[in-house]
Amino acid sequence: MSNAVTALNGAKATGYITVTEAPLTGMITVRGDFNDVAFVNAIKTVCGAAIPAQRRLEAGTGCHVLWMSPDELLVVCAYDAASALVAALVQEMGSIHALVVNVSDARAVFDLQGDDVREVVAKLAPVDMKAMQIGELRRTRFSQVAAAFWMSSDTEVRVVCFRSVAEYVFNLLKQSSKPGFNVGSW
Repeated sequence: MSNAVTALNGAKATGYITVTEAPLTGMITVRGDFNDVAFVNAIKTVCGAAIPAQRRLEAGTGCHVLWMSPDELLVVCAYDAASALVAALVQEMGSIHALVVNVSDARAVFDLQGDDVREVVAKLAPVDMKAMQIGELRRTRFSQVAAAFWMSSDTEVRVVCFRSVAEYVFNLLKQSSKPGFNVGSW
């Protein structure tokens, strides 16, 4: 079996913000009926978090649970914990109609840090970044590709995209954060 590696081997770019490919990250797609009490309880039992409100995330036990759509969650955890978490979710779900899939190796993750992270994201995604709140999640596009992102703080954003477009997204972020390409004060 081969060793898992990130899409861009930890690429980093420093401009007026810093763009860093995150270390390997565990990600589990969970689909089901958010109105099903058994489904809700299974998520709470295994993840230690409630199903988040629309476009929000909840901190759990060793993971975060992200609202992706009215019937889809993304559980973000340590890469090495993903398989065990999938097994625990499948076991806890039992006969509940649900889908639980480890998608860790299909995704790339980037961390943006700096005072102007809102500006860099606003250049690429059709989102009102001035209104974006800490802990709010958006599933959108960055230029021409699908991506999701959330704000951890006023100076930190985490971006998730498909691994197949990791280099494209990294280059977009790097170019958008080049010194001299600032739009203005946020």
